[in-house]
Amino acid sequence: MVENYTILPFGFKYFDNDTSLLVNQAGEHIFLPKESFKNFCNMQLEKEDDCYKRLKAKHFLTTPDDKELTLDMLATKLRTRKAFISDFTCLHMIVVTLRCNCLCKYCHASSVDLDTKSYDMDFDTVKKTVNMIFQSPSNNIKIEYQGGEPLLNWEIIKQSVLCAEFLNKFAKKNLGFVICTNLMRITKEQLNFCKKHNIEISSSLDGTKELHDCNRKSRIFESSYDAFLKNSKTAEEILGKGGVSPLLTITKTNINKLRNVIDEYVKLGFNNVFLRALNPYGNAIKNKESLDYSTEEFVAAYKDVLNYIIELNKSGTNFIECYTTLFLSRILTPFSTGFVDLQSPSGAGISGVIYNYDGKIYPADEARMLSRMGDDYFCMGTVDDDYKKVFGGDILRNIVDNSCVETMPVCSECVYQQYCGADVIRNYLETKDLMGYRLNSGFCKKNKMILDHIFYLLKQNDEETLDIFWSWITRRNYGDLKLEKN
Repeated sequence: MVENYTILPFGFKYFDNDTSLLVNQAGEHIFLPKESFKNFCNMQLEKEDDCYKRLKAKHFLTTPDDKELTLDMLATKLRTRKAFISDFTCLHMIVVTLRCNCLCKYCHASSVDLDTKSYDMDFDTVKKTVNMIFQSPSNNIKIEYQGGEPLLNWEIIKQSVLCAEFLNKFAKKNLGFVICTNLMRITKEQLNFCKKHNIEISSSLDGTKELHDCNRKSRIFESSYDAFLKNSKTAEEILGKGGVSPLLTITKTNINKLRNVIDEYVKLGFNNVFLRALNPYGNAIKNKESLDYSTEEFVAAYKDVLNYIIELNKSGTNFIECYTTLFLSRILTPFSTGFVDLQSPSGAGISGVIYNYDGKIYPADEARMLSRMGDDYFCMGTVDDDYKKVFGGDILRNIVDNSCVETMPVCSECVYQQYCGADVIRNYLETKDLMGYRLNSGFCKKNKMILDHIFYLLKQNDEETLDIFWSWITRRNYGDLKLEKN
C-alpha cells in the first residue's frame, strides 16, 4: 500500500546512468536507483520499501504523525551546521612584517626586501591589535602570526604573546598561537619561547629539494629546503613530534609529481598534506605563465594523488589529505569545519580576520593580498576604530549579504550547496562583484569536480576506504581503528 507522506526540501543530481544523488537541507545524503527516485517524487513509495525507510530515517520525507518531530530534528542539524556563526570571531591573523628572507615566485603577500623596516608592525599597533582581538565574543581565540617572514619582527611577536596571555588572565578564553614561518632563520631561543607558551609552528614544504627550491628562492643565497630540513629537525627536538606542520603550494612545477611530494612528506615524518590550488594573488599573478594550470589539470592530479594516499593508508602508512577531510566532515557529520572557504555565509570576517602591519583590518588574508595589489575595497577599518564599527560595518554586512549559497544564483540549485561555500574575495577579484558568476568560476568548478569524486568513492562503499575516511575525520590511527573492528 502506498504510504501518505510529505516530501521535504532536497537537491539532487543524476550521478550516473542508474543512480541519483539526493542531499537535504541538513546535509544528509542518499543514493537512489533512478526508478526508486521516480517513485519517491511521484508519491508512489510503499511503507514496506527499503527505499522509503532510508528516506524517512534521513529526513527526506515525513508523515502527518511525525512531521513536527522531523522538522525539529532537521532544524537542530541545520543549527549545528551553522554553529560557526555563533563562534564569532575565533581566528585572528597578525601580519607583523612584510619583510621576508625568501622571494617565492608565488608569494601571495607580495613581500619586501629584508632592509625595508617601514613594513614592520610597531609595538603601539600590536598592543591595539591584541586589545581589539580580546573584544571578540568567541570563547576560542587563536592568534596566528604571518608575514612576510614574521620571525624577522620577533620582538613584536614576543610582546604580543605576553600581552595576550596577560589579558587572558581576566578573559579566560581558550587561547592558542601559531607562527607561520619558512624556518629559514628560527633560533633555539625562539623555539624555547614557543614551547613555553604552547605556540604551534606552521611552515611550507613543496616536495623534494629540487621542487622546493625551484619556486621558494632564498634572498640570502642558500637552499630554502636545506634550511627547512635543518630547522624543522631542531624544532621537533624542542617542541616534540608534530611541532611543525608543513603546507604545500601546488604549481606547474610539482603538479605532475605529487606522488613524489607525498613520498617526501612521509620520509620526513609528516602525516598530512593539504592539496590546495594556487591562489591568484601577488607574485602568483606576475608569474602566472610559469606557475598556473587549469582546473581540470588540478583535479586530475588531485584524484591521482588521493588514490595514492588511500593506498598508502591501506598498506600501513597513516597519512591524511586535509582538503578531502574537510569535505568528508561536512558530508558525514553535521558539524561545521571552521574552514572559511566552505562556509555559508562566508567565514571571512566571521570566522577569521587579519590585522595588517599598519593596523588596517581585513576579513581574510586574500583581502589583505588584494590590498597589496592596489585595491583596498575590503578594508574594514583600523585598530584605532571602535570594535562595533569594524565588525558591524558595511564591508562585513556586504560579505554576509552576498555569500549565502542558499540564495545565490546557481548555488541555490546545486546539490552540493550544504558542503560548499562562497569565496567573496576571489569573486570580487575576478568579476568586481562579491557574488561573482558561477558559470565561469574556477572555485565553483574545482569544488564540484572534487565533490563528484568524493561521492564516487563513497558510492563504491569500499569498507577499507570508508574506515580510512573516518580515521581522517576523527583524527584516529587507521591501524587502531582496524584492530578495534577485528
